[in-house]
Amino acid sequence: MQDRVLWGYARVSTEDQALRLQIDALKAYGVPERHIIKEKKSGGKLKGRKLAKMLELLRNGDRVVVWRLDRLGRSLKELLYIVETIEASGADMVSLRDSIDTSSAGGKFFFHVMAAMAEFERN
Repeated sequence: MQDRVLWGYARVSTEDQALRLQIDALKAYGVPERHIIKEKKSGGKLKGRKLAKMLELLRNGDRVVVWRLDRLGRSLKELLYIVETIEASGADMVSLRDSIDTSSAGGKFFFHVMAAMAEFERN
């Protein structure tokens, strides 16, 4: 897809944590630095996060790339909402460390399994 825009999202929970590992992985995947949204904020609530603004910019064919699924959100409910929002815009999502690509039916299934496991671990 020529018009596809790759969006990267890198998040750490506190100001003293570093984003470099995530940013390097996103750039290695092919996400341009100018399209990497960087955030130093807890993943507890979507409201007020830069991620919410990025979701509004997505167009059909775009792809959101994250280093790990837990960078998007902390609860199953929130992860499902975010991925549904991505898909509703016609975009898809890739999680590099989790080997998830929601552009296929198998990838969507694997996302749901991994999201449930992430919530289980957190609890």
